[in-house]
Amino acid sequence: MDIKSLPEAIEWQARHAEEGGAPGTARVIRGLMAVLASDTATGRRMAGWQGLTLKDAMPLRINGGLHNLVLTGADTRLGAVYRGDLTDQHAIDALLCEVVERFDARLLPWLDGPPQTNEAGRSASVMAGLLWLAQRVSPRFEMLELGASAGINTMVERYFYDLGGVTVGPGDSPMRIVPEWRGPPPPHATPEIVSIRGCDVSPVNLAEPEAALLLKSYVWPEAAERMARIDAAALLARQSPPEVVQQDAAAFVQEALARPQQSGVTRVLFHSIVWQYVPDDQQEAVNRR
Repeated sequence: MDIKSLPEAIEWQARHAEEGGAPGTARVIRGLMAVLASDTATGRRMAGWQGLTLKDAMPLRINGGLHNLVLTGADTRLGAVYRGDLTDQHAIDALLCEVVERFDARLLPWLDGPPQTNEAGRSASVMAGLLWLAQRVSPRFEMLELGASAGINTMVERYFYDLGGVTVGPGDSPMRIVPEWRGPPPPHATPEIVSIRGCDVSPVNLAEPEAALLLKSYVWPEAAERMARIDAAALLARQSPPEVVQQDAAAFVQEALARPQQSGVTRVLFHSIVWQYVPDDQQEAVNRR
């Protein structure tokens, strides 16, 4: 997608939120256009953003900080926008500028890194892939996740799934993933995950309450089901933390593939959405492996 201008990126992200069932979030994101013209450090940094704004997910970075203000109770006024009580865009623009001016120093660091968009629902695709692979290769797997963040999808084997009527995973798991399935279901199989670990340049310790709050900040407020899944993942992480090392993708893959591979075990390298954030040189290094 060839979008490089800031206004185009903001509008694209707003439309994406609308199409994803988050109209309030879309209005907040559109309000960022007004923030660009404000005399704030946050607005100036956004206006002078270097790089591909859409690829960097810059609108989602600052949106996470704004949602965090509501979640922590620091400023709940934007809650009216998220709930749909306030829909006038001009009023939202003015409110957003007031909020950014008041919390300028607190919001500015949210632009430093990409959003931590942890979503356990993505594990459904991973598990479906394992069910398919188990019919074709060894059903015993060594799992390696790039950009694991808090390790929510590094706990893929600890969730219960209903994938188009095909069930797999522990029936008593607090995490129950039942996606809207279209087309033929995956094959019935019993994959065994021998080991699973991930890497991230800035891993998040999900067992800490502050970390769970951080992850919720990046979730669109309208997505109540995703919020609940973060709570379920945090519960599992407190019981047994996922293994996530602080390492970049290239180094992690090089080190992992240099280790002897167990006989009868299939290695699976996966990620859920991080690839767009991985620098080009690291992507090349991983692809060469």
